[in-house]
Parts: sequence; C-alpha cells; structure tokens
Amino acid sequence: MFVVSEKVLIIDDEMHIVELLRFNLETSGYKTIYSYDGFDGFIKAKEEKPDLILLDWMLPNISGIEVLKKIRQDADLKKIPVIMLTAKNMEDDKVEGLEVGADDYITKPFSIKELLARITSVMRRYGMNTGKESEELTAGNLKLNLTKHEVKINDKKVDLTLKEFELLKLLLKNRGKVLSRNFLLDEIWGYEYYGETRTVDVHIRYLRKKLEEAGADEKYIETIRGVGYKID
Repeated sequence: MFVVSEKVLIIDDEMHIVELLRFNLETSGYKTIYSYDGFDGFIKAKEEKPDLILLDWMLPNISGIEVLKKIRQDADLKKIPVIMLTAKNMEDDKVEGLEVGADDYITKPFSIKELLARITSVMRRYGMNTGKESEELTAGNLKLNLTKHEVKINDKKVDLTLKEFELLKLLLKNRGKVLSRNFLLDEIWGYEYYGETRTVDVHIRYLRKKLEEAGADEKYIETIRGVGYKID
C-alpha cells in the first residue's frame, strides 16, 4: 500500500499551475486541497488545517503577501509553513516575503523536482515526518520493498535494472491511475532526457517479461492504447 499523510493547500489563481501541482504532489504521496482566491484560500486553511501552504504572490482581490500576513496573525494557522510561489524575482520582494513569515520562496517557472525538495526541506525543519512511503508496495503476489530496494514474486527475488525498478515503483504508487508515456519518461529519465517515448515501451516490455518469468500470478501492467500504462 502507499501511505499518504501530509496535506498541502495550494492557493494560486492559475488553473494550469494548480493542476500541475496537484498531480505531482499527489503522485509524490501528498494529499492536496486548493483555492484560486486568497480570501477563499484563507478560509480553506482555517477549515482544513493543512500541513503546508503553497501561496502565490499575485492573487486577485487580495495579494498573497496579505494572505500570508493574515495567516501569521491567526492563532490557529501561524505555525503552518508557507512557501511563496511567484513570478517576482526582485530581491526586495523576496526579503519582504521572508520578513512577513514565508518559510521559503520559489520563482516561476520552477522545476517540480526543486519544489518537492523545498517542501521536504521545510517540513523537515518543522519536525514533520516526510517519509510518506510505506516500506512495501504490493499487488497480488508482487511485493516491492522500498527500503531494501528489491522486488519479489512469491518471496522469490526478481532481478530488475534501476529504471525497471523505478517504473514499477511509480506504477504501484499510482495504482488505478493511467500514467502517460511522456510522464513516465520525464519522471524516470528526467526532463533533460532527449529520448523517445518508445524507450518507455521497451523497458515496460522487459519488466513484464521478468515479472512473468518469475511467476507473477497476473499481467500486472496494463497498456492503455494511445495513452500509457497502469496497474490496477
């Protein structure tokens, strides 16, 4: 199973940014809630008591910095870590955000991997448990142990390459979700990888073969034609 714990509130008026953040955060094991407006975001923070807030600076009606001030003045919310998201890149703006009480600051456009690293770092400073992964991910007679970095079928070890292991881990973490070839390519090979999506298909084919040869009791990885792959 995949255990999630920390809840992240996203306050940003750009829908595509919110969807991008939600998808990547949930893929990484976080629960998410969101708002496109500062006033509504503050109310959601009061209602949901998130573990961390991602707060855009440029919001309609009320700026992110004003929302941050309200958060830091609220007895129930003042200890919640806040990371500011903004297109502003001026030193004075960063200083203002940090002086008001932002825990960190990241400028758009940003790398998702960098943002996730900053979230982990901030939560660690607050003494939160950022180990969201359970020790083991399972499906039928398949077991993937995250700590030992090994895969077993009926307790028999399956010898996988690093990329095959990472592919299987990502699919197991997202059981029931269809992961596109482009997403898998970006996540496993990196955003700077200039390969083709058929690289994913080749690795999936080898991964399936190894699982079947090891005695998998079913064909775990399902192909969704024209889209990608999933494990139910």
